[in-house]
Amino acid sequence: MTQVSVIGCGRWGTFLGWYVANYCQADTVLMYGIPNDKTYEQLKNERKNEYLSLSDNMLLTTDLAQTLENDFIIISINCQNLRGLAKQINEYNVEGKTFLLAMKGLEEPSAEILADVFIEEIKQKIHVATLGGPGHVEDYMRKVPSAAVIDSYEPETQDRVIKFMQSNLIRFYYGTDIIGNQVGAALKNVIGLAAGILDGLGWYGLKGALMTRAPIEVGRLIAFKGGNPKSVYGLAHLGDYEATLFSRNSHNRMYGEMFAKGEKYMKSAEGVATLKAVKAIADRENIDMPICQALYKVIYENADIKSTIRGLFDRSLKQEF
Repeated sequence: MTQVSVIGCGRWGTFLGWYVANYCQADTVLMYGIPNDKTYEQLKNERKNEYLSLSDNMLLTTDLAQTLENDFIIISINCQNLRGLAKQINEYNVEGKTFLLAMKGLEEPSAEILADVFIEEIKQKIHVATLGGPGHVEDYMRKVPSAAVIDSYEPETQDRVIKFMQSNLIRFYYGTDIIGNQVGAALKNVIGLAAGILDGLGWYGLKGALMTRAPIEVGRLIAFKGGNPKSVYGLAHLGDYEATLFSRNSHNRMYGEMFAKGEKYMKSAEGVATLKAVKAIADRENIDMPICQALYKVIYENADIKSTIRGLFDRSLKQEF
């Protein structure tokens, strides 16, 4: 994997390109962006964004065919656009290539995990791995180390990607449940919205309750999807709470905080679309997810925030476990 491509020039995609170019064994990293997209245009014109400067071995292109010539391709885009991108990719010969999906979300409205969405649309033999876990670009650029988890339906693919990506900045663990890790990674963004709302209300004391009860209901969705509910306590979900429920660098937490204050947050918060997918599947399959249901009422149905949260305390009494 000496030549790597990255599809997506946002905060996380650009960092992963920079990381592979500087910490891994990539000779060159080809960054693909959409023409006239403001993030791509800034990188093209200034060779930097608000987080980092591109290294000399990072190249830019708007040519998807050229991007797909490399054998290892990292994808970091809005997860709701993944199916459309996969259909485009399938028009090219990508037989045998390895793709690392670096987004966290569920497709809306299907509630499918992203690995399955991608594999469905690529009608060729490819290798797919997923990336989850904590870590903010701002911290990494200060050389603060962290850990992450890589999973795959194929152990050989997982092993190859981890050994390539491993460095003293990020320690990668072998995931053992791609379903649980994908659902957990997606839902931590949703729980981040709830944490932000509590911050916006000044109800900080409730975040402890949120942190303990949310994994239990997320575990129910993981179990329904065929994963191991215990995966919710790994890096992809609970392990990402500090970076999502508390950090000012979290887009989802900040979205929730500003929402509670009646203000708009202009950056992408993947949890907002994922929440719709969660609500749909929870309703359809009768999965008990009271936190997510309450959050949906607040964000999509204009329910009163304080009374909706207080309503969670009016539910029938039950044992903790």
